[in-house]
Amino acid sequence: MKKYSLLLIVLLVSIYYGCGDKKSQERIAVGNVNYGGKFRFNESEPYSTLYPQKITDIISSHIASQIYEGLLKFDPKTLAIRPSIAEKWEIDQTGKIYTFHLKKSVYFHDDACFENAKGREVKAQDFKYSFTLLCTQNPGVNNNFGTTFKDKIVGANEYYNASPETRANMEVTGIKVIDDYTLQLELIQSSSSFIYTLARTSTSVVPKEGVDAYGVKLKIGTGPFYFAKAYEADTTGKIISPLILVRNEKYHAKDSLGNQLPYLDTLEVHFMNSKIEELSAFKKAELEMVFGLPNEKIKEVVEDNIMDFMGKTPKYMLYRSPEMKNQFYEFNSSRSVFKDERIRKAFCYAIDRSKIMENILKGQGTGPGTHGITPPSFQEYNIMDIVGYDFDIDKAKKLLTEAGYPDGKGFPKIKIELNSGGSTNTKVALEIQKQLKNNININVDLDIVSFAQKGEDARYARADLMRSSWVADYPSPENFLYLLYGKNVPKTLDEPSWPNTSRYVNHSFDSLYELGVCARTVEDSYKYFKDAEQIMLNDAPIMVLWYDENYQITYSKVKNIYINPMLYRDFSEVYFEKPKSGASSDSLQAQK
Repeated sequence: MKKYSLLLIVLLVSIYYGCGDKKSQERIAVGNVNYGGKFRFNESEPYSTLYPQKITDIISSHIASQIYEGLLKFDPKTLAIRPSIAEKWEIDQTGKIYTFHLKKSVYFHDDACFENAKGREVKAQDFKYSFTLLCTQNPGVNNNFGTTFKDKIVGANEYYNASPETRANMEVTGIKVIDDYTLQLELIQSSSSFIYTLARTSTSVVPKEGVDAYGVKLKIGTGPFYFAKAYEADTTGKIISPLILVRNEKYHAKDSLGNQLPYLDTLEVHFMNSKIEELSAFKKAELEMVFGLPNEKIKEVVEDNIMDFMGKTPKYMLYRSPEMKNQFYEFNSSRSVFKDERIRKAFCYAIDRSKIMENILKGQGTGPGTHGITPPSFQEYNIMDIVGYDFDIDKAKKLLTEAGYPDGKGFPKIKIELNSGGSTNTKVALEIQKQLKNNININVDLDIVSFAQKGEDARYARADLMRSSWVADYPSPENFLYLLYGKNVPKTLDEPSWPNTSRYVNHSFDSLYELGVCARTVEDSYKYFKDAEQIMLNDAPIMVLWYDENYQITYSKVKNIYINPMLYRDFSEVYFEKPKSGASSDSLQAQK
């Protein structure tokens, strides 16, 4: 398996491409930072929604996090918690009372839903309204109560479970407005990870006027960019024009030198599902960034061009980083052959993950998923302590025989359902299909559907075996183990289950998970989480495949853009370096 040890690789390209018109390049901030320009990037599929409470996918979050903000935010370089609309906060000695002090002069984006179409100032009451919405049962719209305030905020569960008539005369008692610029949250019990929840897109502040006017089509926040133009598609569904986000001239944040943010004029989001097409567009200076370099192109871009960057002025920057992300398949243990634990384990033993890493991923990944669902991204949480599933055909066959299917005889035909985004998903599914046939004589079909359809089918347990993946919402193993938390599973298949789409229930796992959530120290929480993760793996409700890493290429003139393990993006401080004097006429032409 070939590994590249360089954290930062610099490549040479033929032209120096810049963005922005003459007017924008004349706007220079303190510190010689250049204002203006259009930053163009690609997502493999269109976003599902931009309504914060509904967002459950990384693509929607990438875009929505530029439009909306909450009390806090992540540092895009370190993932540390930073102030956002809250300029400071205190936590009392019990670890249960959080008091947030809001900035003044933070405004919602201008929109016709406001008086005189001018966005009004954000107050503590707006956060109370937004957080109360998160605690309101609204199937298909509010998808994030379970991952945010459930079992966390005092009164949240009671409010969520109340009837609409009862809720009309209720409040979430743990959400209190002290004054216009002071908000207080009371937790049921202390939690070392709760602070991260308030930096997530789903806990962003939204205006009541906007929700009343637009519902789930809302696109009004306080962020550095506002929604200006939706993407367009032709009659075949092919997207023919990008989504446009434009600089928020009234944005409240400034950089460390006092410069008004953001620096960029425009964000332009394209939607190409082919990484080869995306890389081609980048090489033609039609994109400023490629995230997720195609596996088959790594050798070409890195090894074949290695001499082009050594000792020369860079034009490309290539970054490699592990991710807080995994890839796994979910067994439908609720109404299929996978109710039998022995069959789930047989499948887990029957897959040669190293072969997938080498032949399909071309070494792109931090390792095969032979331990747990938590990726090796957290200090002091050593996944090597967790015993998972190595490739072992003999164990797989023995378990299959014990389950009544010797040599796979009589095993029913099943389907693997996967989404159509990118070719890697399909290639991996084909390899798994082949290995299951060759190793334990099991036949499986593939069912390739849209991302939206896969999400719907997952919630209602409609597939036998489903391809899945999870990117951390916040930097803690807790976020991955929450996917298997049994108390999120409804009693019937008629109700959607999220995020525990495998509908796994083990009370011992749940108890240890809860102890980890309530632990006052990270060290104590990790101990409980490890024990819980081992119990879950012993039951094999999922088949972990590998842990991700990724490559990001940008033009070297792009500054303050970072790659981080959570794939979190913040374009508010990204800018284009001003072209150096004496640039060639070809370079100047490319900038226009």
